[in-house]
Amino acid sequence: MAMNFNRQMKYYYLRFIRLRGKPNELALGMALGVFAGMMPILPFQTAFAVSLALLFKGSKITAALGTWISNPLNWYFQYYYSYKLGALLLGLPKDNKVFSSIMTAVRSGEESMVIAGKVIGAGGTMIAAFLLGGMLMGIVAAPLAYYIFLRLFTYISLWRDARKERRKWSMADH
Repeated sequence: MAMNFNRQMKYYYLRFIRLRGKPNELALGMALGVFAGMMPILPFQTAFAVSLALLFKGSKITAALGTWISNPLNWYFQYYYSYKLGALLLGLPKDNKVFSSIMTAVRSGEESMVIAGKVIGAGGTMIAAFLLGGMLMGIVAAPLAYYIFLRLFTYISLWRDARKERRKWSMADH
């Protein structure tokens, strides 16, 4: 089991460092993916992220990867804070039965379409609170992701160029 995990991690690492594109396009895609991933719109985050990447000329692949910030380990916190922030900004009650029902569905691991159905069924103000809070979290997280990944992708690009140069010189020696 550990061998398979290590092998799989190495595979994903290699795929990651082989991503093609300019560092700013890759970082922009990642930032757009993180923004979309912060939105409580399961299961539509990836489609939203890729659409944003098309619109803003970022990497579609890294946009899809960026949505992984949203995962089963943090959905509960993401939905919780999305609503709490949105409710605060809209002047809505912090707690109510509908919110509790949605959070119970998230906590118990309901299918994403069931959760989306509960949010939609809760009505416009509930939807607005979730979206506004998620948008606010995305607006904070996306620029941070952009700068972190711009540095990372720039480093990878420089590393790759230096590696090519070393190979070219070692081939010339033979």
